[in-house]
Amino acid sequence: MAQDEIRGFRLLAHDTLGSAGNIGEGVSLQVAPDGRRILWMAHECAPKNYTAVDVSDPRAPRMILQTELPHRNVRSNSLEICGQIMAVAYQTGTVGAEPAGIELLDISKPEAPRRVGYFDCSGPASRGVHQLWFVDGKTIHFSGGAADFIPRNKLDDQCYRAIDVSDPARPRELGRWWYPGTREGDDAPPPPRHPKFDTGFRAHNTNVYPERPDRAYVGYIDGGAVILDISDIGRPKQVGGWNPHPPFPGFLHTAMPLFDRDLLICSDECVRTEGLDWPKLVWVLDMRREDNLVPIATLPLPPVGDYAPGARYGAHNMHENRPGPSFRSDRLIFGTYFGGGLRVHDITDPFQPREVAAFVPAPPGGAGSRPSMINDVYVDENRVVYAVDRFSGGLYVLEMTV
Repeated sequence: MAQDEIRGFRLLAHDTLGSAGNIGEGVSLQVAPDGRRILWMAHECAPKNYTAVDVSDPRAPRMILQTELPHRNVRSNSLEICGQIMAVAYQTGTVGAEPAGIELLDISKPEAPRRVGYFDCSGPASRGVHQLWFVDGKTIHFSGGAADFIPRNKLDDQCYRAIDVSDPARPRELGRWWYPGTREGDDAPPPPRHPKFDTGFRAHNTNVYPERPDRAYVGYIDGGAVILDISDIGRPKQVGGWNPHPPFPGFLHTAMPLFDRDLLICSDECVRTEGLDWPKLVWVLDMRREDNLVPIATLPLPPVGDYAPGARYGAHNMHENRPGPSFRSDRLIFGTYFGGGLRVHDITDPFQPREVAAFVPAPPGGAGSRPSMINDVYVDENRVVYAVDRFSGGLYVLEMTV
């Protein structure tokens, strides 16, 4: 494919971010004290840490900052902004390495972030923090290891955790939850594992919304979707769950509730190239009863052979309706599908979702090079869409035309 594939979008701008365009799944928008709109992006892997781009004019994005990681055995895959504080997750490539935790930065002067706090998650069996969720200015919910968390299986090393950052200089743990049977010393037996696609029983996304501050919606990878009652944050307890793995090939990434419609949208991350773990889908679940989640549809996708060659192809991230300068909808689902690009589905009829827009950029290196791999998406309150590439494509800025 030599040309962009585009339906329902208009491409406003493309920035390769100084040829360091490998962006992870941390994309967040700041409205700075001087009124500028700054998009912050965490990188998929070393050597870069995070990049800030002024998108006040979305047709002319301008990079204002790009930072380096301390070494190549760490990544800052996830970040979130709340007000003028940014939280950055650090995950190491091997257990026991550092930094492995959450850094808190004052970004009121975007060109000069200032560290104001740090929460250490390093330990003999810990790789640190993979993902974090920070929307209320007080609490960070995240998937991470701990010095005293020893998993029975090395793939199960990150559990749901919550910390209080109301005083960012002194973050403190509030509570944690892990899948029963995955920690050394548990009374519960180890969970049965997929015979072919064993990707671990550990937390991924850990979403908590102001509409239901007593619930955490956790994608627990091979453990499926987990709903936690966190009304007593020191003692989270599971009140609902749904897990199609097996027979499906696992890795539930995100569980996003649509409260007004009693729906839960769940994505399974594709983690293998060439369609080897197909199908990786986005599921629509009826959530009228938390203790009996019922799948009623999946979002339609083109055939695996259309986009799998040379790339991952299947579900990954979604725009998650977070508070702040963010578009929120219970009808439109924005999702990224790696080689399948960015796709928007209308779920007005949740039993018959339909695709209404798609964007698949041409290979960043030109015809014959590695395919684009759209990794994450953020949609602002003006419906400006920011999509990022996992490898080298950088940032694509779009507006919807439907």
